Amino acid sequence: MGKKIKVQRRGRGGHQFKAAKMNKIAPAKYPKLAEQSVKGYIKDLVHEPGRGAPLAYIEFKPGKGFYASAIEGSYLNQEIVVGPEAPLKVGNVLPLGGIPEGTMVCNIELRPGDGGKIAKSSGSFGTVIAHTSTHTTVRLPSKRIVTIHNNSRATLGIISGAGRLEKPFMTAGQKHRAKKAKGHKYPVAHGVKMPAAMHPHGGGRKRRPGKSTTVSKHAPPGAKVGLIAARNSGRRQRRRN
Repeated sequence: MGKKIKVQRRGRGGHQFKAAKMNKIAPAKYPKLAEQSVKGYIKDLVHEPGRGAPLAYIEFKPGKGFYASAIEGSYLNQEIVVGPEAPLKVGNVLPLGGIPEGTMVCNIELRPGDGGKIAKSSGSFGTVIAHTSTHTTVRLPSKRIVTIHNNSRATLGIISGAGRLEKPFMTAGQKHRAKKAKGHKYPVAHGVKMPAAMHPHGGGRKRRPGKSTTVSKHAPPGAKVGLIAARNSGRRQRRRN
């Protein structure tokens, strides 16, 4: 009979596949939209499990503030201005329409007021390319180019922790704890190493799937493994003149 593969079990939403909520601090989101600029100060830099970059607590007045991913070069008691009249200084939050072309930005809102959705992981940033009367063209960390409304906000600078991935995991326990904080399963066995009853890629005598590993994005959960909706499955061949 075999058992359900990990894709199916994870998609079901059981508690063993959910990230732990212990020691979580707060989501990294901008405050609500305001017509006037607001000045605050970085009062704390903290670590949150499962998050690569530190969190900075920016306080406007006692008891009122917000958490955001710390920017490279941030420090305690640094002045942060949020709003359309904020100066062009690293760490400040401005609408995309007021940011010059060629500026590196992070924590970018897809829609005005959504709190920031893009370029929030350690070392990531987008680049402002061009402006129109209503929209701004931004190059994302994936090199994809998108058009976003001018009123969407972004932070000037790069998310801190850019060299985090350069340090290797020295023990299996370190990687286990890092994966567990994000709700990931570790270690993961290759599908080709499993029996045919356990995985669509399994059952071969040699270490190869025996059939194409590219599947449709509409494939059912039991078959949706491997290269999902891949346009090509290997190194592109050079064209011969």
